[in-house]
Amino acid sequence: MDIEGIDVAVVYPSRGLFALTIPDMEPRLAAAMARAYNDWLYEFCQENPERLLGAGMISPFDVNDAVAEATRCVRELGFRAMFLRPNEVNGRNWHDPYYEPLWATLEALEVPLGFHEGSGSQLRQVGEQFGTNTMLKHIYSHPVEQMLTAGAFCAGGILERHPRLRVAFLEGNCSWVPFLLWRMDEHWEWLGDIYARELTMAPSAYFKRQCFVSVECDEEPVKHVIDAIGDDRIVFSTDFPHGDSKFPRAVESFLTLPISEQSKRKILWDNCAAYYGLPA
Repeated sequence: MDIEGIDVAVVYPSRGLFALTIPDMEPRLAAAMARAYNDWLYEFCQENPERLLGAGMISPFDVNDAVAEATRCVRELGFRAMFLRPNEVNGRNWHDPYYEPLWATLEALEVPLGFHEGSGSQLRQVGEQFGTNTMLKHIYSHPVEQMLTAGAFCAGGILERHPRLRVAFLEGNCSWVPFLLWRMDEHWEWLGDIYARELTMAPSAYFKRQCFVSVECDEEPVKHVIDAIGDDRIVFSTDFPHGDSKFPRAVESFLTLPISEQSKRKILWDNCAAYYGLPA
């Protein structure tokens, strides 16, 4: 963190991303694994609890387990966020009514939810059609899985029902956002009176009100995202210690992007503080 000039880090997993990615996983086992990870993460963050903040793992295999663990993470462990993989679990999309208790709980706890993808999963994933070609799998799995999840939240009614829920789409770039928001709005205007009767505004309006998306340190197309939706909904990650991280020059690389100094400040701190509920 000191090498990169990072003051505060919210800690997401690496190998932990693959812990709950087996179809039809026994719910009690999945819940126990989430609790064990969160207990470990709490101890890890005690090295410097003012600079290391936890993002808790919750199991999607039983919504009641997810509700209980999210509550424990916030009230007992002091975590500042929860995370899920965006992959569909047991045939339920995220806007399925089954998950409503979880969204309501996160909203009541005022804790944000971050979706963080990984390239490997035994759960259904768009990259699997490329088999063992890791390059092609990695190209598509991260942004496309996030796009599918953004659709469920913005056009599937979740954010209409939970107007105070904050959601982030992490580890999947941000350059897809303008196109997806345009396409969701276009289809809402065309078919929303039949398939999205619950929505009271365009899908893009929900995104701009409640969602955040992360930019990679060398993602030059971010300038087009800012042109399309402004610079209030973009956050930053070094991606350390993953193989495609630019450590130890992630922040240095970000500072060379062709965007304004004001936007850089907001992305590096202000927007992250707003998402995680930290002092500005």
